[in-house]
Amino acid sequence: MATVEHLKSKACAEIDRLGNELIGIAKTILDNPEPGFREFKTARTVAEAFQRFGIPYKDGIGITGLRGDLQGGTAGPTIAVMGELDSLKVLGHPHADPETTAAHACGHHCQIGMMLGVAAALQAGDVLDHLSGRVALMAVPAEEYIEVEYRDGLRREGKLEFIGGKPEFIRLGALDDVDMAMMTHTSSGDADAGSIAFGGTNNGMVAKSIRFLGRASHAGGAPHMGVNALNAAMIAMSAIHAQRETYQDPDTVRVHPIITQGGVAVSSVPADVRMETYVRGSRIEAFMDASNKVDRALRAGAMAVGGSVEITTLPGYLPISSDEGMLQLYGQNAASLLGKTNVHRLGHRTGSTDMGDVSQLIPVIHPYVVAATGNGHGIDYVVQNYDLGVLVGAKAMAMTVIDLLYDGAKHARRIVGEYDPPLTKESYLSLMRSMLKETTHTK
Repeated sequence: MATVEHLKSKACAEIDRLGNELIGIAKTILDNPEPGFREFKTARTVAEAFQRFGIPYKDGIGITGLRGDLQGGTAGPTIAVMGELDSLKVLGHPHADPETTAAHACGHHCQIGMMLGVAAALQAGDVLDHLSGRVALMAVPAEEYIEVEYRDGLRREGKLEFIGGKPEFIRLGALDDVDMAMMTHTSSGDADAGSIAFGGTNNGMVAKSIRFLGRASHAGGAPHMGVNALNAAMIAMSAIHAQRETYQDPDTVRVHPIITQGGVAVSSVPADVRMETYVRGSRIEAFMDASNKVDRALRAGAMAVGGSVEITTLPGYLPISSDEGMLQLYGQNAASLLGKTNVHRLGHRTGSTDMGDVSQLIPVIHPYVVAATGNGHGIDYVVQNYDLGVLVGAKAMAMTVIDLLYDGAKHARRIVGEYDPPLTKESYLSLMRSMLKETTHTK
């Protein structure tokens, strides 16, 4: 029987052999950015890669998602290796689409390259024959929780229920047979130093789509005849800010609204103003309490000017917790690639990811490979080191999959057996659905 180290060596060599192709796929996606649930070109790129690699797959999961499967030599647990299809929207980013402002300012294009790298590595020679279990290769839509009003429209049309990709995958049953999952994000820092960070926790969140309604009138000739919905929104934002001293530091609450429509014409009193916001926190109880406070502030803005407000609160993402057993294996593999001094543990991060939802059901890891410079989600976030951002990230995951499924999948079976999931699929869906709230408040 081949040793585990021999299999890892063979897998890494295959990633190196296909390095130009894997990086080319990532750069193709970089040049064709698409926001969530619109990633049709990106999904086609993944489908074509699955076809070239001879991987059977299903597409159209959650509108644009895909899943391919690789079967090991004997039966065992199923490990999902994920990559995210979607981009952000960042006006002025050097790789932004000039028409849509879509841009990969978070490195998701590298995630797809990494996921496909794992697929190629496990198919090298007889690697799969020595593994017990299955690897589900998932290209998941819509991790970036943006364009809330647009996605809520898809929900109202019955095209989806949850407006994040992994929650939809869970609802649709795409993870029903999955026992554990992993993916690797890119991060920014010294992209030439070569480092990986892993572990830690993230905030959870809900989102709100808000519509203030007033009454239009001539802004110069008869403003007294109007009801200014923009003033309602501004008062509401001030009231949101006034709540900040009530949040406890350990809960890391974050509320950051934007106005997506401020009026129709400068000559008319704004009568229809739209806002979106997240309400984040490290605990479900914390961000739901903050959500109620935000609703009070929104109502106050509408009442102050004599208008009305429609508030749709949408389930977002749950806090993430990485599995320690998986982290130990992953950390050893990352250190073998980059050296122990270049592998770091993370603390709490105040952003949110729908990998948190998956972590409520099964063991997961969500490491970061430092391959970019600039600020995440910013105009200057650019992946600089594709060897790190695609090839090293793929190697670390492929090696960890081999560890987990080698020797009758003893490590995977142990980790799954020891995991006490906070939620079942049924209780998860019930919790998420309980967060949906649509209310209208009129003077």
